[in-house]
Amino acid sequence: MIKAIDFNDPSLSLDLARVSEAAAIACAPLIGQGDERAADLAAVGAMHAQLNTLDISGVVVIGEGEQDEAPLLYLGENVGTGTGLNVDIALDPLEGTTLTAKDMPNALAVIAMGPRGSMLHAPDTYMDKLAIGPGYASGVVSLDMSTRERIEALANAKDCDARDITVCVLDRPRHENIIDEIRATGAAIRLITDGDVAGVMHCAETARTGIDMYMGSGGAPEGVLAAAALKCMGGQMIGRLLLRNQDDKSRARNAGITDFDKIYTCGDMVTQHVIFAASGVTYGKLVAGIKREPGFVSVETILMRSKTGSVRRMLYRKPV
Repeated sequence: MIKAIDFNDPSLSLDLARVSEAAAIACAPLIGQGDERAADLAAVGAMHAQLNTLDISGVVVIGEGEQDEAPLLYLGENVGTGTGLNVDIALDPLEGTTLTAKDMPNALAVIAMGPRGSMLHAPDTYMDKLAIGPGYASGVVSLDMSTRERIEALANAKDCDARDITVCVLDRPRHENIIDEIRATGAAIRLITDGDVAGVMHCAETARTGIDMYMGSGGAPEGVLAAAALKCMGGQMIGRLLLRNQDDKSRARNAGITDFDKIYTCGDMVTQHVIFAASGVTYGKLVAGIKREPGFVSVETILMRSKTGSVRRMLYRKPV
């Protein structure tokens, strides 16, 4: 059994915020410049350098891909100084490369930290995801429900009409049926082009974002990051791997997964308390984007701890 780690040191949380801040700030000159790869490389390099200043013995469990695909922040890479806590690291240095290149909303630099062995090693496959905010009974919605049933169940729990529910969905051809079904209920729909970690997080702060529910398929690694965020913010998320072929099944086996039909809750994807930080790159409802002014660049970060339920928003103004 894995021994629980108590993240009591507040400086460790602030250190994690500095990691996401560094990645976001590195993207500042590349926002709207149309170069997705340059923006991603800048974020990865900055996050890697800042992570390696932390007194942790960290392993990247959700990262940039296999070692032969990613020179930095690859799966299994050891990060930190090698001293201090043994931790899992889940990260996406730039969640929304296209959003950044086109200066569209909700690009984030995100990172989560938990005790070693506490995070699902999700394979690089798709995951069917369903998320709602806090305050509802467990199991109020499920993956086995139809789209209409999900919306009606949430509306009933919220004591409102289906027309008062807003659902966030990635705008992809594979979601055409879901989108049509949502519209048929009368519910509102918020389509996003990228960034489903932010999409899931929006459910947790409905008053701020206007989003009640997230549904649809997206990357499984991003699902773990989103689960880490909801573990801190509150809310429910369930996911099921979508293994479309033998290659996907092989990826799942290599990640130690044998039950291909398992439905994962937040608690399954992130089994112990975590720290989560997200810094805004482009404008969003949760955090503001990078602001540039003569001689300075400003970044807003949301820093959260699941153990205490604390949610802190911080603004860092850096001379450049």
